Amino acid sequence: MTNTILRLPAVKISSGLPRSTLYLRISQGLWTKPISLGARTVGWPAHEVTALNAARIAGKTDEEIRALVCHLEAARKNYGETNHV
Repeated sequence: MTNTILRLPAVKISSGLPRSTLYLRISQGLWTKPISLGARTVGWPAHEVTALNAARIAGKTDEEIRALVCHLEAARKNYGETNHV
């Protein structure tokens, strides 16, 4: 797993979604919340973007994607413990 963090422009390109749709999906539980990189800067771990794109490509239901989002966000809490950064 890579430690790369993607900023919003890269996430928009990777997902093919505009900013408004990304934030709508976040509010619906269909996309992970961004992590803070500074006072006004956010980003997403690249592996999360990849996993969410793969789920959409695989035709997962919204409920399956919500479960994936919960799993990805929960894994953030233990990220440093299982991956030596």
